[in-house]
Amino acid sequence: MADNNNQKQNQLNIELDENIAEGTYSNLAIINHSVSEFVVDFVSIMPGRPKSKVKSRIILTPQHAKRLLKALNDNVKRFEAAHGEIKDYEQPPIPMNFGPTGQA
Repeated sequence: MADNNNQKQNQLNIELDENIAEGTYSNLAIINHSVSEFVVDFVSIMPGRPKSKVKSRIILTPQHAKRLLKALNDNVKRFEAAHGEIKDYEQPPIPMNFGPTGQA
């Protein structure tokens, strides 16, 4: 019984709001960093539209950024094992004057 109690104490109760559960489409992530954080801006670029807006910004500590990198890598490997290799198509370069710089 002690193990069952420890499991209950270590569980996180995470709530997913309906609006957040719908998600936001992004086909571009711009990543900047400073000494203390990583900033990831998610953008949706649509053909024929000259201007795009940042749809979401996530700010991470360096430790959380590294955990995210590992988790994404693990998930991509599992996805490719089940569905085949994800093709990485060449993308046009992003102008260097896009968005803020990575200084805090």
